[in-house]
Amino acid sequence: MDFWCHTYRLLAKHQKAVLLYVLDSSGSSPGRQGFKMIVAPGSEMAGSIGGGIMEHKLVELSRSLLHDSNDLSKPFIKYQVHRAEAHDRSGMICSGEQTIAFYYLQENDVRWIEQLLKTFEENRKGVLLLTEKGPEFLPEQILSSQYDYILYSKNRWSYKEQIGFKSTLYIIGGGHVGLALSRLMRNLGFHVVVMDDREGLNTLEQNEYAHKTSVIDYNKIENYISEGEDTYVVIASFGYRTDKKVLKRLIDKKFKYLGMMGSGEKVRTLYKELREEGITERQLANVRSPIGLQIKSKTPDEIAVSIAAEIIEVKNSTR
Repeated sequence: MDFWCHTYRLLAKHQKAVLLYVLDSSGSSPGRQGFKMIVAPGSEMAGSIGGGIMEHKLVELSRSLLHDSNDLSKPFIKYQVHRAEAHDRSGMICSGEQTIAFYYLQENDVRWIEQLLKTFEENRKGVLLLTEKGPEFLPEQILSSQYDYILYSKNRWSYKEQIGFKSTLYIIGGGHVGLALSRLMRNLGFHVVVMDDREGLNTLEQNEYAHKTSVIDYNKIENYISEGEDTYVVIASFGYRTDKKVLKRLIDKKFKYLGMMGSGEKVRTLYKELREEGITERQLANVRSPIGLQIKSKTPDEIAVSIAAEIIEVKNSTR
């Protein structure tokens, strides 16, 4: 979402820009399918198509084309081969290949970008379609996979990408850790929702990274969280009692990840109470606690890193 916000801002400011999009990649290519950049007149740009000398070269090409928009009146693609002795070589030697499309964006392209941003803001789905005719956004459409790419010829192609947040992270607790984790997980592409039961909590009110914040009743927490294989939940509320209250109401729900923050001693004590109240070992096995990878983290930012690392490990594991 942040990339498209940058694109919208640059296009609104300059009325023209070049969009570079990696349509396909193979091997050890530094630019993967779906990587993208926006290059505006002057020095302004955002995103990446893989970095290094290749990116520098193609950014310079884009800037030269912006001086003469007639040279970029039609979209085109460039192959980049990351080997020293190869046709279409990129200047890099990491092996692999990638195919990059170039699109000249003008003021009227703001319309489809607005539709795309609205899809993110409303946490809905849509499809970005890139062809030799130009970019198009198709709201409400769903793909069976993240990408769909067909190359008919160097002058004809079809690239589709599912747009919208794939994974949602619910953070129960809007304190300092919740704030730090919101910032990190937003940058990692999660739809971030933060909830707390305290009115006027300054860290919740200051949280500009979460896509949604709200004050709720923890006794009804299960009504605010959707189950699913793309749902991740972190319990980091104000204290022991509220953590226990929330955990008891969520422990039987189907999430990709359910974790609770706390020291080893706190977790042992809380689990002992839960067992005495009828919670089974099978239910407790659904919970990751103490939460996060063990990296001796101490500050809220360090704790957020350890939690984020564990979530990414779970997300990227085979289902």
